[in-house]
Amino acid sequence: MNITSKLIQETVEAVEKAGSLISQAWDKPRNIRYKGPIDLVTDTDVAVEEELKQLLGKILPEAGFLAEESANDTILGSEPLWIIDPLDGTTNFAHHIPFVAVSVGLWTGKQVDMGIIYLPVIKEMFQAARGHGAFCNNKSIRVSETRILKPALIATGFPYTVIKEIDSIIKHMRQALTNTRGVRRCGSAATDLAYTAAGRFDGFYEIGLNPWDTAAGLCLIEEAGGQVTTFNGDAYLPGMHEILGTNGLIHEDMIALLNK
Repeated sequence: MNITSKLIQETVEAVEKAGSLISQAWDKPRNIRYKGPIDLVTDTDVAVEEELKQLLGKILPEAGFLAEESANDTILGSEPLWIIDPLDGTTNFAHHIPFVAVSVGLWTGKQVDMGIIYLPVIKEMFQAARGHGAFCNNKSIRVSETRILKPALIATGFPYTVIKEIDSIIKHMRQALTNTRGVRRCGSAATDLAYTAAGRFDGFYEIGLNPWDTAAGLCLIEEAGGQVTTFNGDAYLPGMHEILGTNGLIHEDMIALLNK
C-alpha cells in the first residue's frame, strides 16, 4: 500500500479529533468498570474507539479494525487493518495522570506502515510512516545516540498478568536497574515507545502487551532510526509476548541483559 502524505494527514486529523474527547473528559467524573482484577475501562475509552472507527472508516474503507475495547478474533493477515488503542493508560486517566495516549497503527498486510500516537493532555502528536520519517508536533525526531548501557535511561511497564509473571519481571528489573542509569515507567506503552523514538528514552522493554499497545510505536521507532525485536533478537510483530525497542546502538547489550 502506498502511504501518501494525504493519508498521513487525514489520519493525524482523525486521531487528534478523537483525542479531543479525552481532553473534554479530563476534568469530569470517571465512570470506571473492571475488565479484570486491575484492568480498567471507562466510558471515554469506548467513546474514543467509536469515534476513531467512524473517522478512519471514511479515510480507508477497505481496512478492517483490531481495537482494544472491541477486540474479537481478528488476526494480522494479508488485508489492511487499523490497530487501535483508544486510550492507552486508562489507569493513568482514572487517576488524573497525564500519560494517556491514543495509538493508531496501520497494518498493510506484512508490516505496520504508519503509526500515530497522540497524548491529548500534554498536546504531543507523534507520527511516522514508512519512508516518510518520524515527527513530534511536525518536528523531525530521532532516537538517541547513547552507545553504552551505563548512561542509558530505560523504560518498562508491567502487564496485567503481573502476579503470574512476577519472577521474570523482577529478574529483568534487577538487571536494568543495576546496569543502566535508571528505569522509568510512564504507565502507557504507547508513550514509552514514542519517547524512545524521540530519544527521550534510550530503550524500552515489556512483556505481555497486545497488538494495539505496540503497533504505532513499532513504526515510530523504526522510522526514527531505532530497532524493535523480541528479547532474543527475533523480528517483532504486534502481539508477540516480548518487545524490545531501542536506539539500535544498545540493542545487543539490552538483549544480553534481558537474557542473563
